[in-house]
Amino acid sequence: MNQTTVLITGALTGIGRATAFAFAKLGANVVVCGRREGVGAALATELRSLGGKAEFIKADVANEAEVRNLVEKTVSLFGKIDIAVNNAGTEGTLGPITEQSVDNFHATFSTNVLGTLLSIKHEMRAMLTQGYGSIVNLSSIAGPFGVAGASVYIASKFAIEGLTRIAALEGAAFGVRVNAVAPGLVATDMLDRLVSRNETDKASFLGRIPAKRAATVDEIAETIVFIASAKAPYITGQSIAVDGGYTAQ
Repeated sequence: MNQTTVLITGALTGIGRATAFAFAKLGANVVVCGRREGVGAALATELRSLGGKAEFIKADVANEAEVRNLVEKTVSLFGKIDIAVNNAGTEGTLGPITEQSVDNFHATFSTNVLGTLLSIKHEMRAMLTQGYGSIVNLSSIAGPFGVAGASVYIASKFAIEGLTRIAALEGAAFGVRVNAVAPGLVATDMLDRLVSRNETDKASFLGRIPAKRAATVDEIAETIVFIASAKAPYITGQSIAVDGGYTAQ
């Protein structure tokens, strides 16, 4: 993994942050992206303490000029992008479909869908020039299966599944792989928000999982590292569920 260059969007918390550390520990050059400059700069400093190179580039993935700059600056710094992890996302405002708003739809889709599309667009352009590359999008098992009360969020994850498959078809003949990692319940603040910080509801959710627990962010990160790596050279256009057996039921 030494000298591999990895770009991660939405890297300042949760799965994105854990993924940045997972790659940094393998000796990769890591570029992290987010909207909070102070937090991003601190993260880059932490990553460099592991002995490798790391940079923070401020960007809103829903802004094409900023995404273009993110990719171009990464290439300028390190000469290439071997792996891109499109993790930036939001669950938006949860609740019954009868209470969903136009504003919530646009806010959620701007980050989750438009942000993923723009990221793929510019990452793939760089990778097609190189003749190789691996892109991993963050989906959710809620994408293909659904969860009541999260209609807009789930619709956005359905869209990411579709974008992943089409990008994989367009990149396969040119050495660019595109896959999605679809977590189930993960021990993050998002899980707490999903159950309105109600421990009884959380226990009920976790009780439906064969593994009887949520995943850790590190477990999701390790899956991303594997799928993105040269150890999975013939896997493309796939959505890999990491869900403790939930979707096997």
